[in-house]
Amino acid sequence: MAISGLVLVLFIVGHMLGNLQFFIGPEVINAYAFHLHHLPGAPVSLWLIRSSLLGALVVHVWMAILLTKENRAARPEDYLGQKTRVATYAARTMPVTGVLILAFVVFHILQYTTRVVPVDYNQTIGQSAIEVGHVELEYFDVFAMMVSGFSSPLISFFYIVTMGLLCMHLSHGVASMFQSVGLRNESWRPKLKCAAAIFGWVIFLGFASIPASVLAGYGEPYLSAKETAWANAPVTPPPSSH
Repeated sequence: MAISGLVLVLFIVGHMLGNLQFFIGPEVINAYAFHLHHLPGAPVSLWLIRSSLLGALVVHVWMAILLTKENRAARPEDYLGQKTRVATYAARTMPVTGVLILAFVVFHILQYTTRVVPVDYNQTIGQSAIEVGHVELEYFDVFAMMVSGFSSPLISFFYIVTMGLLCMHLSHGVASMFQSVGLRNESWRPKLKCAAAIFGWVIFLGFASIPASVLAGYGEPYLSAKETAWANAPVTPPPSSH
């Protein structure tokens, strides 16, 4: 449980840091996406990474189910007699927040990876110029896609709420991870609990800042200009069969 959780936590941190390049500008986030999809050995390496993350997620969920059953069978009462309402609530809702986060992950992949959600919630808006190794290339405009997706208040609200659930899940899970590997004692318990709570809030603010900024108008001029240019682009007729 702890090891699979650590793998997922490291991915979450890396994913957040990558996404925050959204605030540096279209060229940076688009180039970042290009490099992600052109790793050495791609597409095999990319699918190996995805498979490893999926495996860690499956192990994490399966161990969570097993441990929940074992804990309930061994201790009908609260674990260690949780003293605070917040800690008890966070601990008791771990399965619920885990399921909701899993549902969000599925939707998130459908929206931004496979891009199969309705067009109102995700628009594929052409390409954008990026510089790779001092060479200018045209690549899928991830910046425009993110602005388009988060322009929907419904999607942004869903995203922000889910990040709040993730914050709560991590606040309890990261602290428990240290206990699972035997690195938490009564002396360190309050400090680790505080550090885990801070970590959870950092993750929440990092992810939630993106849809919040889009709703506040960030990226809208770029998206409008891109949509106009895309709509006015000449249509290339299909090649003649004669």
